[in-house]
Amino acid sequence: MSENSTPTNFIRQIIEDDLASGKHSRIHTRFPPEPNGYLHIGHAKSIVLNFGVAEDYQGQCNLRFDDTNPHKEDEEYVEAIKEDVRWLGYEWAGLYFASDYFEQLYQFAVELIEKGKAFVCDLSAEEVREYRGTLTEPGRESPWRNRSVEENLDLFRRMREGEFEDGARTLRAKIDMAAPNMNMRDPALYRIRRGAVHHQTGDAWCIYPMYDFTHPISDALEGITHSLCTLEFEDHRPLYDWVLDNISAPCHPRQIEFARLNLEYTVMSKRKLTQLVNEGHVEGWDDPRMPTIAGLRRRGYTPASIRDFCNRIGVTKSDGTVEMGVLEAAIREDLDRRAPRRMAVLHPLKVVITNYPEGQEERLSGPNHPKDETMGSRELVFSREIWIDRADFREQANKKYKRLITGGEVRLRNAYTIICEEVVKDDEGNIVELRCTYDPDTLGRNPEGRKVRGVIHWVSAAAGVPAEVRLYDRLFSVPAPDGEKDRPFQDFLNPDSLKTVQAVVEPSLAQAEPGDRFQFEREGYFCRDTASKELVFNRVVTLRDSWGGG
Repeated sequence: MSENSTPTNFIRQIIEDDLASGKHSRIHTRFPPEPNGYLHIGHAKSIVLNFGVAEDYQGQCNLRFDDTNPHKEDEEYVEAIKEDVRWLGYEWAGLYFASDYFEQLYQFAVELIEKGKAFVCDLSAEEVREYRGTLTEPGRESPWRNRSVEENLDLFRRMREGEFEDGARTLRAKIDMAAPNMNMRDPALYRIRRGAVHHQTGDAWCIYPMYDFTHPISDALEGITHSLCTLEFEDHRPLYDWVLDNISAPCHPRQIEFARLNLEYTVMSKRKLTQLVNEGHVEGWDDPRMPTIAGLRRRGYTPASIRDFCNRIGVTKSDGTVEMGVLEAAIREDLDRRAPRRMAVLHPLKVVITNYPEGQEERLSGPNHPKDETMGSRELVFSREIWIDRADFREQANKKYKRLITGGEVRLRNAYTIICEEVVKDDEGNIVELRCTYDPDTLGRNPEGRKVRGVIHWVSAAAGVPAEVRLYDRLFSVPAPDGEKDRPFQDFLNPDSLKTVQAVVEPSLAQAEPGDRFQFEREGYFCRDTASKELVFNRVVTLRDSWGGG
């Protein structure tokens, strides 16, 4: 499916039915991340779904930060998330924070207390777990469950005023301790968090609402019509509805769950991604091997390729794992269309063309894209000494090898054919130089009476520019690194996920701007690194899927 195709799925069918029935005359969605880390490719799926649905139905999508846990949240993450959403090509209708609603949330909690639907509980966290019961046994009611409305209102007010220590009291919903759904067994609505400095509200509050209380009310206050969540919230939907049914909510959004993205050869847990950063296995959140949007951006992925990937994998109700090759295919196809071609020699071997005049340089032309003439051409410098890749020469080889061999002929891309006449080795037997001759009549044409089977890339030794090239690969060596319960996921880190080589690139690449993407001919797709002052290129993806020897 191309990015321009309109995807269809069960969520869109629900929306279309709601519009057709007149239940809704407009569509309003939201993307509600917690600012406790950087977004990853799984969040991109939710972004594309929520913003894409809003766009396709001429609706609106809010960006709302679920910032109810000040101990884990930071302004750095807020700014990174905004950058990621915009980079993916979306603009929010409204920018909100759950903390914007703290006073309203408090008043709705008071409303529940007044209706006899919530109570202040003195049980410790450990005691709450003991009282909750099990999947096969009902829980027990808290001894504080039947406090009077007046006492609960007084205690809740004093909680807000900071009278009690952390963990001393919680506000809990009064629902059903025998409910089959554990989430409905008098869940906590508020907890005490003294001493925390919130990135939006400072020290104005020392009690903070729980997600399951905050989220439905935030949706209702913003007029959200369809609250799209991943499957782990399916068991929380009855509580979502209970909260809205028992307060004077302005509307009642519909929560719909979809399968989250699981991707091979990586981990998607924020906790595990944080471990990778903190333990030094990667450079940071934007390390090009990370599945974060920041990492993919620095690697060289395009917004269009990620949107296309999200549309390809679709939206379903059942969990599954997507092959890494699907993501790689999306960027490969996008860059095949748009990336200008350049030549870069990653493992240089010097070639001296003995019958080419010393000191002479020739200005040749190379197309920027073989399938798109509108992209024009660039100048190539040809000289007596050039670099070719070591993999493009063998002293002897069978007929299947279509590159340069001793006594054999090969074409240099956009230049001449050359014949290897002599191999120069050092005292240890290592090849250090090839001496070749060229056919001056083969620029832009095949030699008469001879068939040249291979074409290789090259760079002028005189005009070539040194560059560092980082050959990134998959971060883990197994498809499911966190699937082995008896071994830590770090055991499966791929030791070859980054190899660095000192390359020589054609002169035009010296003018590449950070973030510019190219196809290095016969090598793969590369991007000028955005975090390096020196000339550094990151491999985005190989020309074809060769993982596992394929």
